[in-house]
Amino acid sequence: MRELIKQLVKIVAETMPILEPIFEFGSLQVPGQEGFADLRPFFPNKEFVGCDISEGPGVDRILNLHHIRLPSESVGSVLICDTLEHVEFCRKAIEEVHRILRPNGLLVITSVMNFHIHEYPHDYWRFTPEGFKSLLKPFAYSFVDSVGDERFPHTVVGIAFKGLPPNDSVDEFMKRFKAWKMYWNTPPQNRWEGN
Repeated sequence: MRELIKQLVKIVAETMPILEPIFEFGSLQVPGQEGFADLRPFFPNKEFVGCDISEGPGVDRILNLHHIRLPSESVGSVLICDTLEHVEFCRKAIEEVHRILRPNGLLVITSVMNFHIHEYPHDYWRFTPEGFKSLLKPFAYSFVDSVGDERFPHTVVGIAFKGLPPNDSVDEFMKRFKAWKMYWNTPPQNRWEGN
């Protein structure tokens, strides 16, 4: 889990309608990330289920994104943060997420592009913004953007709804997203680290 992704999830939690239950896929907190990678505090008093393909810190249920053993339209919101690059059949995974999401359900996806090869347990893909747009075609609404060098960004993000989100939520999200993007586009030595 990277700090910029945690901050993006916080913005989503504070601006978007979050239906329950919330399922995070890729919730295993790998060595060195215990506690830091926990997204539950951004969703207080909400049902939150951490899922991964193996047990460990942060994992409540073992589920495989290729075949999610949950009923159709049974999940309110899904988070897949910096995980899709580790999913061999990512299009199948997004189809499964679409199936389990309730009408008007929310999906948040993030992934690396300009980033070193890393395991957990395998590293298959790097996504462009166009790649995320293609993956999110089944959704009624989607927003995709990137952070970093426009020609070779370090991060790609996507927000999608199975239905249409409230306009006021999108407006507030976009306002905060633009500030988030500007901050993370700034070289670290030039960032203001105020509270």
